[in-house]
Amino acid sequence: MLQSIHNIFNQPALRKLFLKVRYVLALVLVLVLLKTMHSELMLAAFLVSLFGEAIQLWSFASLVKNRELTARGPYVMVRNPMYLGRYFLVLGFVILFGNIYVVVGYTVLYYFYMVNRVKREEKHLQELIGEPYIRFCQDTNRFLPSLSRLLNKDVRFFSWQVMVSNNGHWNLLSMLAVYAALYGYTLYMGAR
Repeated sequence: MLQSIHNIFNQPALRKLFLKVRYVLALVLVLVLLKTMHSELMLAAFLVSLFGEAIQLWSFASLVKNRELTARGPYVMVRNPMYLGRYFLVLGFVILFGNIYVVVGYTVLYYFYMVNRVKREEKHLQELIGEPYIRFCQDTNRFLPSLSRLLNKDVRFFSWQVMVSNNGHWNLLSMLAVYAALYGYTLYMGAR
């Protein structure tokens, strides 16, 4: 059963389809949220998303894609911090549904997405970078951060230039714009 689910998440045709429709799906999510969201959860949801966005920005500001091994910033503590950040970023929006089953469903779906995406990505990086990446994988957890590494000086790495080159600023602005629209909508509906 689990292998069947993993197989679905590894179907190239489905992955390509998802890439084509992901913005439409995000828009549908926002439209559904406008009609069903629990506005009293807005602050908590925003803070969860902001936590995820902070992890993502830190990751964007540390990562040099497909050219070198990135072992600085959050990558000192965990191999895949961007996926953890994305989980919390979207989780904030999911919390607005005010339904624990939706949160659990999202978490299960994201688990399968993340595990399968990371396996493909790690295979690619192993082929691209080779032995240094293999050693990095042996020394660094895949998903659970090693908080004992917080004192490592390389954890403090953050480059605005690298963040902008990875389009991290657009990620932040998009999140803020969606929350502003949701909040504006709740104000508008409250004034009616």
